[in-house]
Amino acid sequence: MRKFAYLVPKTLDQAVSLHQSHGNRAMYVAGGTDVMVKVKSGKITPDYLISLKHALGSPQLRVNSDTGELHIGSLVTHRTLETSSTIKRHYPILHDAVQHIGSVQIRNVATIGGNLVNAVPSADGAIPLIALDAVAKVYAGTGERTVDLIHFFEGPGQTVLAPGEILTEIVVPKQPAPSAGAYQKYGRREAMELPLIGVGVQLSLEQGSNRCTKARIALGVAAPTPMRSLAAEHYLVGKEITEETLGEAGKLAADESRVRDSVRGLAWYRREMVEVFVKRMGMKCLERIKEMGA
Repeated sequence: MRKFAYLVPKTLDQAVSLHQSHGNRAMYVAGGTDVMVKVKSGKITPDYLISLKHALGSPQLRVNSDTGELHIGSLVTHRTLETSSTIKRHYPILHDAVQHIGSVQIRNVATIGGNLVNAVPSADGAIPLIALDAVAKVYAGTGERTVDLIHFFEGPGQTVLAPGEILTEIVVPKQPAPSAGAYQKYGRREAMELPLIGVGVQLSLEQGSNRCTKARIALGVAAPTPMRSLAAEHYLVGKEITEETLGEAGKLAADESRVRDSVRGLAWYRREMVEVFVKRMGMKCLERIKEMGA
């Protein structure tokens, strides 16, 4: 493994300054579960790794009591999200995703920020957050900007982050009530496996009925970047959520997906799985909304 210098800045400004000083010879590291694998395999050869552990401060996971927004610091680990009663009860779509990322040992170290910045099409953390209309907060030394998470990814391994910019936080807006979501990934085995497809559905209904007022359908490994099925979402709004309407939404999502053949799965099969899982996760949303009102 190539040798590198490990730098530990105390503030975000120091981290940005170090990155600017060393240019493309440096890269940021948080939990390191992705970065170190690439370093050891020789896929990347940085001269400097800049730790964000102290610069970003203590990981924060909180709900703003005034706005109802969920704030997730980029250093929050998957295990923290998995074991949070707030996430499990109020954001089940996110809980569905993080509990199956890698092993418990990996989830204890891997961060949600790292999962997003790594920007692989199969990133389990991205799909539920996109379905929840999350935004990313980004720091660049000259100030902070926000990016809708659906626009955060530009291609496999590519994000909108400019050199030196740091993802600091993910903010999830308050969801209209009643709402619930569900996520399922499909692979050849349940654990420690990159998904062949990942589907997240988030639905909001009218009070006292099954009529849909808002729908989000997010897909992973269905395109070069995580995507939403806008046609399926538009179709569901204003309709009663039933197996039939969800089945039609699944067909629309499958048609809208941009799946391709790969060594891990064929496009036609992935397309069928999109159709099946949109319907299945939609019914799971309906079930969860009823449970919340019980």
